[in-house]
Amino acid sequence: MRTFLKLAMITCALFPGGLACAVEDAGRAKVGKLEVTVYFATNGDPAAAGDRAQEIPAEIRARLRSEEKLKFDHYRALGAETQPIFRSYENWAQPLKPSDEILVRFETRTQPAKDSVSLDLELWLARKKILKTDASLQAGHPLYVLGPEWRGGRLIIAVALAS
Repeated sequence: MRTFLKLAMITCALFPGGLACAVEDAGRAKVGKLEVTVYFATNGDPAAAGDRAQEIPAEIRARLRSEEKLKFDHYRALGAETQPIFRSYENWAQPLKPSDEILVRFETRTQPAKDSVSLDLELWLARKKILKTDASLQAGHPLYVLGPEWRGGRLIIAVALAS
């Protein structure tokens, strides 16, 4: 057995692309992508979101307004990040880089289907876990979380499968 291990180590050192080095961690297989977006919603002045905030498309605005608790006069996108979903590892999304005030931790619960995935999902604000849930996401149907008050409005965190 020791001879085999020595040979495998020598093969990896000499031939990095060799068969002995082709063993990969199956848990790190990418099974999809998750997009996390932070929106600012207000009934007041949308300029309170700052210079980096951007207008959002009419389709997203209409979708947000269709939910009673998410209905506001103005919406702005503050930041977004897309991260791979690994089969067996936890992942983190940091949509307001370089700030780590809002973080989303996610990990698959079951083997993902083609257009859906079941996740353990956590929302962290100011390094405190404020939400833990099991989420079943389907392509084209984001999960919206009404976040804390901020600058005279509210933050909305959208979690969706990325195409």
